[in-house]
Amino acid sequence: MIFEKINTVPTSDELLDKAFRRASRAMSGKTITGRKTALEANESMVLTAANILTDNLKNIVRRFPTFENLPPFYYELADVMVGVDDMRKALSRLDWASAKIHEVAREHVGKMRKSRDPLPIRKQCFGRLSSILGSISKDLLFLNEARNKLRKLPSVHDEPTIVVAGYPNIGKSSFVTKVTGATPEIASYPFTTKGVSIGHFFVDNDRYQVMDTPGLLDRPMSERNEIELQAITALKNLDAVVLFIIDASETCGYEIEDQKRMLEEVRSEFKLPVLVVANKADLPQFKELDYVDMKMSTATDEGVEEVTSKLIEMVKKAIEEKGPAEEEDTVMDDW
Repeated sequence: MIFEKINTVPTSDELLDKAFRRASRAMSGKTITGRKTALEANESMVLTAANILTDNLKNIVRRFPTFENLPPFYYELADVMVGVDDMRKALSRLDWASAKIHEVAREHVGKMRKSRDPLPIRKQCFGRLSSILGSISKDLLFLNEARNKLRKLPSVHDEPTIVVAGYPNIGKSSFVTKVTGATPEIASYPFTTKGVSIGHFFVDNDRYQVMDTPGLLDRPMSERNEIELQAITALKNLDAVVLFIIDASETCGYEIEDQKRMLEEVRSEFKLPVLVVANKADLPQFKELDYVDMKMSTATDEGVEEVTSKLIEMVKKAIEEKGPAEEEDTVMDDW
């Protein structure tokens, strides 16, 4: 997953404690016999502490992705959850602190070399380093909170995708299970209570991803808050088609007219190819609907293979129409 590389971000106190303990170890065992050995010991402490701090800050920055190179799906979700601009600013302040620590350490080493007593200058330097870390304390806390939130995002691959939509109890999870041949993986998703259900299947060595998003695409848009709506629109950045399933028997507890209204909302919101399929064709209550593209029964497997083939055809066409230039925009550089 994209955000797996981000380690826990330490606090400013933890970084200072680590740096000063390592600095003390650098001086331990050395016998101070005069100005030269005192200078060497104190200089070693300053440079050790500074190196520990700069290395740790650089590592924090390096482990966060370059947001310009994130796939649009993850960029939008990251922006919804924590704010991409806020993360950029915090990471920029860590870059500044890292450079400033290096500058301050070199400055104080120079002063020590001209001084009769390096100890007060080393203490002064440590005070400056503590002040610099204190100035980015809130940034470190913010980045650790961001890291904890981003790691909860589902592992959605940049591959041809079928997004399954429709009211609850209409056969969405059954369809995912039938198509993928296994129980789908339930990945955490910060905008739902149940988690997104993701399955995969192969056709001619090409892997396809099937997503069911309970809590997002199973009720009218009017019932959602702004963050949920943004999370839904993030899905449009995938190479995807939408399978909208209608329970034409109404045994799910939702009337056909309500399901149709939600279908129109999905069409309006997503601007993605939509295949409308009526499920439960095996039931006597099943009604023929003129706006439905295909019908199936996930209970008996009737029409499931044909629906899957049509979805594959649609997603291939969507990717071809998208073109290579747009696809390249979603490729991540190494970071």
